[in-house]
Amino acid sequence: MTENKNVDHVNAPSEEKPHKRRVRYSGKYPKKFSEKYKEQNPEKYGDQIQHVISKGNTPAGMHISIMVQEILDALQIQPGMKGLDCTLGYGGHSTALCKKLEGEGHLYSLDIDPIEIVKTTKRMRDRGFDENIWTPIHTNFRNIGEVAREHGPFDFIMADLGVSSMQIDNPERGFTWREDGPLDLRFNPESGVSAAERLKELDRDEMTSLFIENADEPYARDIADAISKTLRAHKPLETSGQLKQLIEDVVLQEKEVKSLSREEQKKLVKKSCTRVFQAIRIDVNQEFEVLYEFLEQLPDALAPGGRVAILTFHSGEDRLVKKFFKMQKKMGLYSEITEDVIRPSKEECYRNPRAHSTKLRYAIKA
Repeated sequence: MTENKNVDHVNAPSEEKPHKRRVRYSGKYPKKFSEKYKEQNPEKYGDQIQHVISKGNTPAGMHISIMVQEILDALQIQPGMKGLDCTLGYGGHSTALCKKLEGEGHLYSLDIDPIEIVKTTKRMRDRGFDENIWTPIHTNFRNIGEVAREHGPFDFIMADLGVSSMQIDNPERGFTWREDGPLDLRFNPESGVSAAERLKELDRDEMTSLFIENADEPYARDIADAISKTLRAHKPLETSGQLKQLIEDVVLQEKEVKSLSREEQKKLVKKSCTRVFQAIRIDVNQEFEVLYEFLEQLPDALAPGGRVAILTFHSGEDRLVKKFFKMQKKMGLYSEITEDVIRPSKEECYRNPRAHSTKLRYAIKA
């Protein structure tokens, strides 16, 4: 599934689209993604963006990079180095890495998302990072071996394994249960099967295992049973809203939940929705398989003395990174690894609540 193509040049549409009236900005803080056009236009509405961030929220269509300074401290970038950002996303980390190069050396950035990489390429070019300093590559970071053979080895590598806020917030991508949209959950909607199709391929026991292994969901069996019955009855389960409603119905029928206050019930429903969507997303995108392949090839992609920093966002990812770093250090591939995980500061977690679960580990090539 290699998709190794540069996207430096974005072709403009040849035909002009008819003018469409913009959705009215409903109140100070509109709830629907489509109505938050001010938040999605930082150049024009900078004050609005800063106000949203100051409240501890992420503006719609944006992504606030996490632990930037800690990553820079771990990588110790010097001008003239060659680096790789395995997860481009909104471009925040790549911007910080490019700035450390001070116009000398080169950074390559990977992204599997064909929608966001085009937007971020324009964003990076607008920030002044031309072809001499920065190159985007449309491919999955599981293909780091191929990338390294063509462009490496690298003096520094970083990977942010989190889902970008742009993907989570946009209901059209199907990542969020908060708004109704197609039940998709693919990082690359042009490849593989959607979440809706994937659920049809699984039986109840497979779904139960999926929800437990990928998200530690306490009501895994009951939710899996409800999904299986819905699909067997040929009832629709094609949107994020339909899956969210099914999860809510299951959780509220649990004996221990019925006696709780309405507020406590809402919290439990929210947690189960978050866990189940996470579990399905991990499966649809083969996230553990991708990470395993990446970690296996990683030492060969680094130059001697090269450094790697990885951000993880749930325990399964962190365990795998920790396991590989320890094993590969014993094999003599790394001279140093983080003994204790590095966490974001309280101040950062306050400014950006999505940083709470983040863990950083780094290693140095022998």
